[in-house]
Amino acid sequence: MAIRIPVATVRRLRDRTGATLAACRRALQAHEGNEDKAEAQLRTDTALDGDATSLKNQFLVAMPGLEDDNFSHTVSLLCEHNDNGAIGLIINRPTDLTLSAMLDQMGVKHESADVNEHVVFWGGPVQPERGFVVHKAPGGWESCMPISRDLFITTSRDVLAAIGEGRGPKEFLVTLGYAGWSAGQLENEILANSWLNTPVDAGVLFSTPARSRWQSATRLLGLDVTQLSSGAGHA
Repeated sequence: MAIRIPVATVRRLRDRTGATLAACRRALQAHEGNEDKAEAQLRTDTALDGDATSLKNQFLVAMPGLEDDNFSHTVSLLCEHNDNGAIGLIINRPTDLTLSAMLDQMGVKHESADVNEHVVFWGGPVQPERGFVVHKAPGGWESCMPISRDLFITTSRDVLAAIGEGRGPKEFLVTLGYAGWSAGQLENEILANSWLNTPVDAGVLFSTPARSRWQSATRLLGLDVTQLSSGAGHA
């Protein structure tokens, strides 16, 4: 069973700056009826040694000149990238929804103290009522797909039940919604200097405070964020 929260909760979501995530509400109508699109694309290529040009298992770092409110100063984890397009999860936009509150709304019991320490992230403007869990240990969950040999994404609620009971993955990140690119779209945006890309770093993904992840991701490239401009090249 997919991870899903009530639409009313999505409409009330706010990020940590206090701005209402209006894009989430618009996306509920724009993508209605496409509930399984993300999972289907994630399952199109589960090979770990695939196309050398794929940016799967890379961070996508927004350039300072990217003015789209959905992606300004974001870091996204690319979970899939192939000829059909790309799927990513924004990892540095925490919402005001705690994981414990999310589990309560889903009717998932939780006794582990871990859930009280986690917030839910806004993963992107597509299907914001859908949940995604990025984690290290595979665990054998119903809809668990590899991003790399050490990193996985699960879209079924059994992983949240396990987390609530204290038997789930120790390192994880929960998002609502995702970012999607059609075939060739991401490549064109990179050529237009909208993005930088760099291999995923587990420390940035799971340990670095959310407010510092954009700066930390740029440092992985050996760059000084104060020197970046919209005209800089890509990695």
